[in-house]
Amino acid sequence: MKQKILLITIISIAFAYIESSVVVYLRDLLYPEGFSFPLIPIEGSLLIIEVGRELATIVLLLGLALLAGKTLMQRFAYFSFAFGLWDIFYYIWLKIFINWPESFLTWDLLFLIPIPWIGPVLSPILVSLSLIFTAIVILNYDSGQHLGIRLTKVDWAVEILAMSIILLSYFWNIPVMEGP
Repeated sequence: MKQKILLITIISIAFAYIESSVVVYLRDLLYPEGFSFPLIPIEGSLLIIEVGRELATIVLLLGLALLAGKTLMQRFAYFSFAFGLWDIFYYIWLKIFINWPESFLTWDLLFLIPIPWIGPVLSPILVSLSLIFTAIVILNYDSGQHLGIRLTKVDWAVEILAMSIILLSYFWNIPVMEGP
């Protein structure tokens, strides 16, 4: 398991580098005056390409989890771990490349699928830390190292409710882009 975690860590950090590099180019092309809200909409083929890039990211992280895990729970854990690391290092690389975000409270366009998600940078970082922690608990429990932590059905229900509230908060009637 340690070798898998190390390999997933390396791949997640490397892929975050690639993703943040692409975003640096997109910002230069789409927002030469600076990235701020309300955003100028991404339209046409560029929007399709950007949504495709986001889908490809999820496919890559899912593929990594499918290869690493043997059971559904292990695959969920490896995906959560990879996604969490990838997301955190995406912001670390942006900070290194372009000194952005200015703070953890800086707003960002987080994702485009199924609709634009916006929120402060702190939000995906906290979610990612939770994903990594949950993945470690699951993988350690699955390997027989219980760490004194056991997730009950109530714990899972609370986790799912919390995740639903977080997702809803991203979608809640907040103007994201300038429009006609």
